Amino acid sequence: MVQEYKETLLKKKYHENCPGCKVDQMKELQRGIPIRQLVSIWIVVLCTALPISSLFPFLYFMIRDFHIAKREEDIASYAGYVGSAFMLGRALTSVLWGIFADRYGRKPVIIMGTISVVIFNTLFGLSVNFWMAVITRFLLGSLNGLLGPIKAYAVEIFREEHQALGLSTVSTSWGIGLIIGPALGGFLAQPAEKYPNMFSKDSLFGRFPYFLPSLAISLFALGVTIATCWLPETLHKHNENNRSCDDSYDALEAASNESSTKEITEDDEGRESTSKKSLLKNWPLMSSIIVYCVFSLHDMAYTEILSLWAVSPRKYGGLSYSTENVGEVLAISGFSLLVFQFSVYPYVERILGPVMVSRIASVLTIPLLQSYSCIAMLSGFTLSLVLNCASIMKTVLSVSIITGLFILQNQAVEQHQRGAANGIAMTAMSLFKAAGPAGGGALFSWAEKRQDASFLPGTQMVFFILNMIEAVGVLMTFKPFLAQHRQ
Repeated sequence: MVQEYKETLLKKKYHENCPGCKVDQMKELQRGIPIRQLVSIWIVVLCTALPISSLFPFLYFMIRDFHIAKREEDIASYAGYVGSAFMLGRALTSVLWGIFADRYGRKPVIIMGTISVVIFNTLFGLSVNFWMAVITRFLLGSLNGLLGPIKAYAVEIFREEHQALGLSTVSTSWGIGLIIGPALGGFLAQPAEKYPNMFSKDSLFGRFPYFLPSLAISLFALGVTIATCWLPETLHKHNENNRSCDDSYDALEAASNESSTKEITEDDEGRESTSKKSLLKNWPLMSSIIVYCVFSLHDMAYTEILSLWAVSPRKYGGLSYSTENVGEVLAISGFSLLVFQFSVYPYVERILGPVMVSRIASVLTIPLLQSYSCIAMLSGFTLSLVLNCASIMKTVLSVSIITGLFILQNQAVEQHQRGAANGIAMTAMSLFKAAGPAGGGALFSWAEKRQDASFLPGTQMVFFILNMIEAVGVLMTFKPFLAQHRQ
């Protein structure tokens, strides 16, 4: 009798006009790795990640051309303000976009986000002064709120055994975008100077030397916007409590080998009470967000500092690289990250778990980063080889940390709270990432003025402070700072 009762309840109830139910039915019939869904998520996340850091290789020269900095050493400070504007805008609106995604669906937020890239990234490339650059970056961040909902989407579109791969795709595409973006910026900025046979100084790209990389990313975003019209919606839209249906199914399935229906009922009630908790009181969620914020601050400051350090003169401890040289380094790192995340990371995560992967990666980052100040002493092929190896390792370690924390965040909440939860994560992370470029630029500018200091002169102090932030992140991956949701 009990067995028949279980079998009856284990059959999910679907609603005919509910997009979320249609996706659930599709998942039950799904066999093998869902390549099409992976590619869809990949291009959407890439579209939103590309403009975030594409400006860093040429931002130093852009601020110089605006003639707002009175001294060369002050350029980095102004560059930090422009770099922070995007994250500040996103911090102010991420929760609202998350709530919107939970109420009206993930798809509308995704489409709005890609449209904002098309419009405001193009306008940024046409900036004629410092304040226009700041305002367009701020508006781009405010209206591009898709990263939180796309993480929820990546969990909902895949079967349970492929959810880690889905979130790995989000973080990989995000990491690739943060690398390919600067590579594009490095190769395509100032085309009239680099490619005079193709672009004259009197042409549009000669008058707006930083427009070409922005235009290339905006055209890609336009194609992605059109493609997202065919994405399936994953949010359940019917009057009944869709969560209780799914929760009871999961609870019964987990207890299918038990003989007592009382245990099944208790497990289901436990799940229901957990799902009704306030997100702010959900410590597994909030603790993973706090740790995520610390590492996000570090990563954004590192991204800003790496580009500033590479293009700054040798007399200030830099590498005297051109934007094209920086682009080459970041392109190589991006390709290596792509290979690692799809061939190695899923297996490592399955063996060690997301927390241990994040912990090990963050510990290894510290000695690697401190070696950067020694890299500046090299030259020629040796410099190029060592810098590329260091950049590849740093990129792989950073994305491994973020992927593990993505997994923890999405495991900590039920579907009907996932958009809002990721919105909270994006708001908190964006505040920290807004501080990253501003703090990184100010720190680098200050370090350039203390070349003759007795304690950690020049860029040595920059990388030392970055490591202090990383060390705090390592500490916070242990209990009681980081708690895991019990399945």
